[in-house]
Amino acid sequence: MGAENGFNKALVGDLVSENYVFAAVLHYFGISFYQYQTQSLETVCKKHRVHPNQLITELEEWALRKEPTNEELYLNPIEVLVAYLKRKHYFFVRQELPFLANIISGITPEPEYASLIADLRIMFPLFVEDFIHHIHEEESGLFNRIKLLQDVEEGNYSIVDAIKVLKKDPIHLLAEMHEVHDDEMEGIRKLTKDYSLPENAPLTMKVLYHELQNFERELTIHAQIEDELLFPKAIQLEREALRKIRNKIRTN
Repeated sequence: MGAENGFNKALVGDLVSENYVFAAVLHYFGISFYQYQTQSLETVCKKHRVHPNQLITELEEWALRKEPTNEELYLNPIEVLVAYLKRKHYFFVRQELPFLANIISGITPEPEYASLIADLRIMFPLFVEDFIHHIHEEESGLFNRIKLLQDVEEGNYSIVDAIKVLKKDPIHLLAEMHEVHDDEMEGIRKLTKDYSLPENAPLTMKVLYHELQNFERELTIHAQIEDELLFPKAIQLEREALRKIRNKIRTN
C-alpha cells in the first residue's frame, strides 16, 4: 500500500525520468507527460479520470511484451508472418508515430533546442507521410500478391486466370522495389547528431531522442524480417504456384 501511495504521490517528471516507457503509457491514456512534469501522478490521474492502477497494469504489460524471434517467425506459414507484419504496421501508425508527433508538436523547447525542434516540425510530418504511403503500397501490393498466390496454389483460379495472375507483379520485382526505411530516417539522424544529447539535457529531449532511436531500431528489424523472411517465403510460394499451373497445363 505504501509503495502504491508513493507511486501516486510521485511527480510525473520523476516517474518518466526513471522509465521513459512511462511517457508512452501516459500518451496511451491521453496524457502528455511534458504538460505535467511538476505535478503528482495522483493529481494528473484525477484530471484525466484515469486510475493510477490502470497505468501500473499497462506499464507491466508493456514490460512483459515479447517479440517473436526470427526463427519462430520463419517456422510459421507465410500468412502468420503477413499478419504479424500488419499488426506491427498498425502499432506504428496508431501508437508510435502519434506519440512522436505529439512530443514534437507539443513541447516548448529550451532556447538551445528551438531551431532543432522547428526543423523536426517540418521534417517529421513528411517522414510520416512517406512512411504511411509505403505501408499502403506494401499492403495493397505485396501482401495482396501473396494472398493471390495462395489462391492460385490452392486451385481457386482457372488456368487462364491463374496465368494472368502469375504474369503480373512477380515477387522478385516487388523485392527490388522494396524500400528500406532506415534510409528515410537519415535526415532525422543527421539533425539529431545520431540522437546524442548532453547529460544535462531536458527530460523532454531525452524522451524524444530515445523514442526516435527506438522507432528507427524497430523499422530496421521490420525491414530485415521482410527482406530475409517474407520475400524468400513469397518467392518460394510463387515457384510452387507456377509449378502447379505448369502441371495442370501438361495434364489438360
